[in-house]
Amino acid sequence: MHQLRKQRHQLNQPQNQNNDDIVLFAKAQKIYPRSVDGFFRRLKWWLIAVTLGIYYLAPFIRWDRGPHIPDQAILIDLPARRAYFFAIEIWPQEVYYLVGILVTAAILLFFATSLLGRVWCGYFCFQTVWTDLFIWAERVFQGERGARQRLHDGPWTTEKFLKISATHVTWIFIAFMTAGTFVLYFNDAPALLHDFLNQRVSPTVLGFMTALTFSTYLMAGFAREQVCTYMCPYARFQSAMFDPDTLVIGYDLVRGEPRGKHKKGEAFGDKGHCIDCQACVQVCPMGIDIRDGLQIQCIACGLCIDACDDIMDKMSLPRGLVRYDTERGLTESDKGHTKPRFIRPRTIYYAIVLTAILALLTYGLLTRKPAELHVIHDRNPLFVQLSDGHINNGYDIKILNKMHDVRIFALDIEGIDNASIEVEGAGDVSANALPVAPDEVGHFHFFVKAATQDTPSRDIVFSITDKASGITYKHDSVFMSRGTQ
Repeated sequence: MHQLRKQRHQLNQPQNQNNDDIVLFAKAQKIYPRSVDGFFRRLKWWLIAVTLGIYYLAPFIRWDRGPHIPDQAILIDLPARRAYFFAIEIWPQEVYYLVGILVTAAILLFFATSLLGRVWCGYFCFQTVWTDLFIWAERVFQGERGARQRLHDGPWTTEKFLKISATHVTWIFIAFMTAGTFVLYFNDAPALLHDFLNQRVSPTVLGFMTALTFSTYLMAGFAREQVCTYMCPYARFQSAMFDPDTLVIGYDLVRGEPRGKHKKGEAFGDKGHCIDCQACVQVCPMGIDIRDGLQIQCIACGLCIDACDDIMDKMSLPRGLVRYDTERGLTESDKGHTKPRFIRPRTIYYAIVLTAILALLTYGLLTRKPAELHVIHDRNPLFVQLSDGHINNGYDIKILNKMHDVRIFALDIEGIDNASIEVEGAGDVSANALPVAPDEVGHFHFFVKAATQDTPSRDIVFSITDKASGITYKHDSVFMSRGTQ
């Protein structure tokens, strides 16, 4: 048996004539992006400041909804099963609004991609924003690209330990602030912040904060470009939204090739304008060479454009060797730059679908009723025959009051003659005055008494009328009679 296992092991080993080791998979090399200054780098910093400002400050915005209702403008209240967004309040049974929001976000992403390529990935994606912050912290403590490489490749010294420790402490702090802010969207922000400072936070909240801190630290600190390349599905299906007129970052082959080293002042002759300086590769956070063509790893951040334009300025050459352009514009660059066509069949389709979904969501919110009525017929027994010959049917009635004040409703029945309504164990409450607390569900049990019917069942309609607004809500039901036996 041992010999058989040995033979199988030998058969499974890759072999060649020189008995050299065959490496099928290479270890991922750590990327050390070089800093760069330019229009797109400054634009990214401005957008990071705006998006992080919104993220960190939004939980503290107040919105007055009345007494006993949360006044946090943006809040997902899991215990109360509510979601608040300024004046909009979404209940669990209104999950179709959430579906509509998610579909709208997806179509909007497709629409933006068909127009501007991976603009979301390069400027707004959470992974991109926090990775930029982590790289900035790394550069502050460890220096520029070359210094970071030498530090990581060199032996462990006190200086190396202190620099790397300071970097990771900063990463953990950023990750912790990220996780703590995310939790604020699910709790009252000032109250949770006060509890945290006084060490009264629940284990559940601490557990979520710990998990989110670790995941942010791992994704932005270590995974980085691996997330965009292997974990994010968007990189895989983005090409389905591209066409020759989609705006992408590309390298002008006609102008740049043949590339080669060049000194300032020398004549280019038959050589292209690309001097093979590797600047575009060194600044790329994904570690790719844009000169190899459009790749799924490219997040269209524009840093390679800044790097190349800086080199072109130093060489007294026109900018735009690496630029935002369309596939058509890059391949036809020798004929002059072609302007992007933003209005084309693909973008029109996306715009129509997006407009339709937004119109439906807006219509639903504008015509949203402030209350709902639900009626459930008792199943056991379906009816009771009284001694006087009348029939009793029982019903559970639930009235959902979405308003932020107490509402009084009057109940009525249509479809059956001479019926009486009795509220079970209601005390002073009558069918003509059913109080429902704000943002609550009023639960009542009724008995409907009527004479014996000729048919086994009769369709009836329950209706409630809000006495304050006069709005009536109806719900179909059935009245079971003796004929069903």
